[in-house]
Amino acid sequence: MPVTQIAKFGAVALCLLALSACGNSASGPFSGGGNQDRRENDNNGFSRDFDSAARQAAEERGDSIFDLFRNNDDPNVTLEVNKYLWNASLDVLNFMPVQRADPFTGTISMGYGRPQGSNRAYRATVFITDPALDARSLRVAVQGAGGAAVSTETTRAIEDAILTRARQLRIRDTRL
Repeated sequence: MPVTQIAKFGAVALCLLALSACGNSASGPFSGGGNQDRRENDNNGFSRDFDSAARQAAEERGDSIFDLFRNNDDPNVTLEVNKYLWNASLDVLNFMPVQRADPFTGTISMGYGRPQGSNRAYRATVFITDPALDARSLRVAVQGAGGAAVSTETTRAIEDAILTRARQLRIRDTRL
């Protein structure tokens, strides 16, 4: 018997075993058989009460398998990040190593890096606060080596470069 046939047979047997475990039959291998009678006739009734209480709570909340496919996220907690700003930030600041990137909060923390043609090291943190491709959606905090302050013109130039690159990426995507 070839290995592929054995593997297929094993997969089918495993699926059938898993399917039989899902049944509510008292005669199945995983149903407990006689334990069902003992649980229903238990003096303290804990198991029966717990099962019915859990079932009732799920029905009151309206829980179902279809809840997995619904978007029940609180819009006040969920933050959508503009993909063009995100990718443009990574492109423009590619000379800095990425230390942390969290797309759920829209934060990219970069480590120290030197731009080409410069001997000064910088680090940056990028905050993308809105899904719109807009200057208000982007905040960049830049720091020099040793925590030295960076001029506002430098920060503004980095923000402008990121916004320009984001617009280029968006234009490129619309041409597809």
